[in-house]
Amino acid sequence: MDKEKIMEGVKLILEGVGEDVTREGLIETPDRIARMYMEIFEGLGKDASEILSKTFSVEDNDLVIEKDINFFSMCEHHLVPFFGKAHVAYIPKGKVVGLSKLARTVDLYAKKPQLQERLTTEIADALMKYLDAEGAMVVIEAEHTCMTMRGIKKLGAKTVTTTYRGVFKENLELRREVMNFIK
Repeated sequence: MDKEKIMEGVKLILEGVGEDVTREGLIETPDRIARMYMEIFEGLGKDASEILSKTFSVEDNDLVIEKDINFFSMCEHHLVPFFGKAHVAYIPKGKVVGLSKLARTVDLYAKKPQLQERLTTEIADALMKYLDAEGAMVVIEAEHTCMTMRGIKKLGAKTVTTTYRGVFKENLELRREVMNFIK
């Protein structure tokens, strides 16, 4: 990332809205915003291959669910936050990852300008690709500040997205089981 370019962009925005960028409270704002962007967009250009590379062998390929994974992301349309919970389920094929790796995978894909729909599919696709899972299911519930603080201004409205891969696509009962666990 180009910190100087981000800082210059922030200065232009502040000037564009009529602010004085030399005002005491704003002098360090471009640097603060640049450092923040470098943190919240650190998922750009990355995938979960390293995160999901350390696996453990299992004999039984039973359902694994990690629910209520809090995340924060930035809407790519307005560059304002959306946040919520991700619920991740998969059926292993002889190998599992540590549970923290599922949360790290959610965070990785959330840390870039994003669409909730794409975030949902990127997580599921990573589980299928890097774990060679029998199936993956991801449900994300999020509140979008582009809907709560501007435009329609509907505080508390949540968007839910789901995606199914592998055995979850064909097995409605398995999808219901996961939905019952995450409720």
